[in-house]
Amino acid sequence: MFDLADLTAAAELVHARMAPTAQHHWPLLSAATGAQVWVKHENHTPTGAFKVRGAITFMDWLLRTHPEVPGICTATRGNHGQGQAWAATTAGLSAKVYAPRGNSVEKNAAMRAFGADLIEIGDDFDSARQEAYRVADEEGLFIVPPFHLELVRGVATYALELFTAQPDLDTVYVPIGCGSGICGTILARDALGLATKVVGVVSDRAQTAKLSVDAGHLIETNSANTFADGMAVRIPVQEAFDIYSKGADRIIAVSDDAVADAIRLYFTATHNVAEGAGAAPLAGLMQERDAMAGRKVGVILCGGNIDTGWFKTVLGGQTPQV
Repeated sequence: MFDLADLTAAAELVHARMAPTAQHHWPLLSAATGAQVWVKHENHTPTGAFKVRGAITFMDWLLRTHPEVPGICTATRGNHGQGQAWAATTAGLSAKVYAPRGNSVEKNAAMRAFGADLIEIGDDFDSARQEAYRVADEEGLFIVPPFHLELVRGVATYALELFTAQPDLDTVYVPIGCGSGICGTILARDALGLATKVVGVVSDRAQTAKLSVDAGHLIETNSANTFADGMAVRIPVQEAFDIYSKGADRIIAVSDDAVADAIRLYFTATHNVAEGAGAAPLAGLMQERDAMAGRKVGVILCGGNIDTGWFKTVLGGQTPQV
């Protein structure tokens, strides 16, 4: 789907706007997991999450192919919206962003700070997404979907950086929401011709991707109530499923308690802040620690944008309730 030239061109676009993020080996994480762990620090981007990479490449594509568009419209739980607002407003476009009611207070504040016209509506991401599509059509705005190949091409640059620096990883754990992260990782691995296994991690309270892969077709869920809000998706995306159902070695589910444990481990072992989805890959590795013992493993810390109240709860030894 993407060859190395496609991803290298995407990396040039991304690196013109932000520096590559680091990948670090943390001895205390390795001691806790029994594996040689490399963390890809997407919590260190300009918006604190990996989504900004896709926003850069998507906005470049949009300006070239639809120069008449006055603005964008999209739905988010926060990280996608921050990236899109930043990319759109710096390009001179408006950015209307929909998030569900009760969304992260601090992610909402960050989106507004990056220039978003933020509207809260619906009970979850998928409800907000439906409204975003309706309003985009009504107001002549360009809808930015949760999954688009130009988003994926940008997101894949974090995996390109990681695999170029550490090409001999046995396995990489990646969280799944709508799927741009895991698909970008799979496509970068394939473009480089590597044998690394890619493991998708979902919340056991938001298992649409896992259920879909297990069934061989799309399966929607009735709810997605997890504090790991970046994975709180009820309705899978066909285009993403077509990639990760074939390219992932397996999809595993982790509990909110396990995610909270991983957030605490990240902070004590590395003093990095991880949000729920950002810590889910480490939770997945901890769940499979016996099978991964002694292996060289990557975990994607895809974002650090957790609300202060939830972080205090986690550091206090509890799991946030939603």
